[in-house]
Amino acid sequence: MTGRWCARRDVPVPGDVARLLTGVPEWFGREDANAAYVVDARGLETWTVRDATGVVVGVTLVARHFPHVAEVHLMVVERAHHGRGVGSAMLEAIERDARGGGVRLLEVKTLGPSHPDPGYACTRRFYERMGFLALEETNLWGEGTPCLIMVKPLAG
Repeated sequence: MTGRWCARRDVPVPGDVARLLTGVPEWFGREDANAAYVVDARGLETWTVRDATGVVVGVTLVARHFPHVAEVHLMVVERAHHGRGVGSAMLEAIERDARGGGVRLLEVKTLGPSHPDPGYACTRRFYERMGFLALEETNLWGEGTPCLIMVKPLAG
């Protein structure tokens, strides 16, 4: 566990996902994408961090593509809790659970470094600090929105 935060596998929390996404529009400013994340939050594996009052301050949605691969589909943390270990706590809990289930590779997709967005530069640094390695930058999301695929090998 990182700091004072306890991340746990949780029930789907679409309302909390919607609330958190609207609080950080510089990362999640596209209404169509946010609506899709809210739909995804109804069915994907959900991990949360809650504050002392039980309010969700961070959510990570995980997709399991193959038995040996898990993808961080979405991670969003309430702005007031950025840099306080919420995201780290969620990733550490997800990694422990994934290893226990035989997952050998954790994947995340984020805005690529060929785009000048400073917020996503911070996002990439966060994932690098957590042990992710850049694998490939693609046009998966279309022209002008480079997708960086990052992976983290999980030891058995």
